[in-house]
Amino acid sequence: MCDVTATNDLDLPPGVEATPLALLMLGRGADPYSERGVECPGDLPNPADPTLVARARAAKEKLGDSVFILGHHYQRDEVIQFADVTGDSFKLAREAAARPDAPYIVFCGVHFMAESADILTNDAQQVILPDLAAGCSMADMATYDQVEECWDVLADAGIADVTVPVSYMNSSADIKAFTGRHNGTICTSSNAKRALEWAFEQGEKVLFMPDQHLGRNTAVLEMGFSLDDCVVYNPHKPNGGVTADQLRAAKMILWRGHCSVHGRFSVDSVDDVRARIPGVNVLVHPECKHEVVTAADYVGSTEYIIKALDAAEPGSAWAIGTELNLVRRLAAAHPDKQVVFLDKTVCFCSTMNRIDLPHLVWALESLVDGKVVNRIQVDADTEKYAKQALDQMLALP
Repeated sequence: MCDVTATNDLDLPPGVEATPLALLMLGRGADPYSERGVECPGDLPNPADPTLVARARAAKEKLGDSVFILGHHYQRDEVIQFADVTGDSFKLAREAAARPDAPYIVFCGVHFMAESADILTNDAQQVILPDLAAGCSMADMATYDQVEECWDVLADAGIADVTVPVSYMNSSADIKAFTGRHNGTICTSSNAKRALEWAFEQGEKVLFMPDQHLGRNTAVLEMGFSLDDCVVYNPHKPNGGVTADQLRAAKMILWRGHCSVHGRFSVDSVDDVRARIPGVNVLVHPECKHEVVTAADYVGSTEYIIKALDAAEPGSAWAIGTELNLVRRLAAAHPDKQVVFLDKTVCFCSTMNRIDLPHLVWALESLVDGKVVNRIQVDADTEKYAKQALDQMLALP
């Protein structure tokens, strides 16, 4: 966490006074106490450089089989064109592990995804994130210290020993390691139901982190739980903002986290698109709010959404509740169908979009010059327990 009182050590631009709340202009100055990603070592290419595509293509060609580029579905088109494989976060991490002879893995996604790739790849491979500021707001909503404090609260309520942690793939390596240490499992939006079924075979309750909506939607809509069986733990309130009796009565203890993209969709969005496009099919991601999911016609993971559009009838209309880069790509891929974004307001994943063409060119050209930049490396102890939780997911029936 940035220490705002340590301004004497700031590298401030000329004329900027060092005060306890001094702000740095974007791209000027540096704060050694800041969180990852605010400073990029080296010089980035100018985003207006018309040769960027050619430079990326040339660097990739020079690197040959030594580099393997992964592109998440939410990545911008200018970058996704250079991906060797596209997919969701876990698919991409597994694809990286399936290329043991590629020493360099360039992950065009966000930080937790690159961590997962580092955990699953071998020691000889190096995972690179072109921009360290490409984080995930949801993953950042659960820190290791907060989760440890939550576990103490569960222990004080007498339920920690009957609670199984289930962490969404969209979590930091630290949270995955916590899950592994406490004999839990990881899940994706595709296998959340299987993960929860397994967890309830091991214990009486589940601590689901960090996305409350995926946990609630899976438990209520797919497993027959009621909303009363769910309680939300808020790490910013004493004891999570819940009583010991509420924790003891709950089946699902949901971490108060959400996706900044999927959390913005509303029932009003659904009602509006139905009024504008008669007969439209509303298809949303399970990270959306419960009332949005129940108002939709279909709900599923990113891969489910892609397959649903592939199988849809020509002439059908679809309103998609997920990240805009993907929705635009689906619309372009299906000109025989009407594909629209569920909300009228443009909504990209702002952190995913930090991976742009200048950063990709910089990362690739650095490799050509023999320099590995922005390597993502998980420490051995964290990797051990995070992999234990990931392996448990892979072992799910």
